[in-house]
Amino acid sequence: MLQENRQTLSIVIPVFNEVNFLKELFEQIKKYFNNKYTEIIIVDDGSTDGSSNLLEELKKNNNYKFSFKIIRLDINSGKGKAIQIGIKNSNGQYILLQDADLELDCKDAKEMFEMISTNKEIKCIFGSRYLSGKLKKNNYFFNNLVGKINSLIFNIFFSQSLSDVHCGLKILHRSVIEKIKLRVNDFGIEIDIASQIVRNNFFIYEFGVSYFFRSKSQGKKISWVDGLKSFYYLIKVRFFDNSASTNLSIIYSSIYMAFVGSHFGMGLGNTLFIIIFFIFGSILGIHFKILSSSIIFLFIFVGSLFGKGNGTTLAVIIFFVLGLFVARKLKSFFLNSRVSSFF
Repeated sequence: MLQENRQTLSIVIPVFNEVNFLKELFEQIKKYFNNKYTEIIIVDDGSTDGSSNLLEELKKNNNYKFSFKIIRLDINSGKGKAIQIGIKNSNGQYILLQDADLELDCKDAKEMFEMISTNKEIKCIFGSRYLSGKLKKNNYFFNNLVGKINSLIFNIFFSQSLSDVHCGLKILHRSVIEKIKLRVNDFGIEIDIASQIVRNNFFIYEFGVSYFFRSKSQGKKISWVDGLKSFYYLIKVRFFDNSASTNLSIIYSSIYMAFVGSHFGMGLGNTLFIIIFFIFGSILGIHFKILSSSIIFLFIFVGSLFGKGNGTTLAVIIFFVLGLFVARKLKSFFLNSRVSSFF
């Protein structure tokens, strides 16, 4: 049952030079969210194209029931910063993040809200442009490719299975918002949000949404440069924004996995295997702390004592798999104990 004394839904919309889309966006919001339990928070991120004046005109329109807030930033500070400010000024039990450029449909946002508000087990839903059988229009092959590659890398780094980590349409329960501390000010905010949700052990559901791309001439702001920058953010949130114990584990597991790689190939091939296994070890160190990593390393070392040549290689692989199995079992066994941080 909806509460009379508080907002149920806060819709945070960052806006930067979107004067051509704001009227239609406003009409869509009125169509799908026109009730007194919803607040619309527009963060005008230093627009210079008349968006500010148009927003004020729309606010003066009395033909709506929702709360309408406009937060004006004097200079353009980035999508991520605008979202952070909007969230800080929100009151809703649920926070919906919606882009202003109409590439994503408010009807899908409404469906996502209905899903999360009627299922108390769901705390966050991400829209996905790649899952749906809904209408799509997209000519940007390179942007599309980078988005899929980034989602794949994110899944490897965080043991997830998301299809579209960059989709701007997301809805989060207040309990999720209170746990995460967003820090990225530009388009890397999508990676920042996803990584922090996963770190805090919330499950991310996905919902297929429609997608209608905008061209550069229509004001699209994200470019291939932002796509490349997203690789940096993936590395940063996974390998640097960690606790000291996790960073120590990453270094430790990278070293012993390089030792495993030394058992493969010869000459240049051997060097390549060492590098590949070193990288794999850094990912392994994220999921296993010092004690569980030591168990894996112990099994690998025992395996290296068996056979000669290819026989040693096979033994190392077998004992590595056994070590992974034992480490996972122990990690699960000590999950809620005092020593869980060491596994």
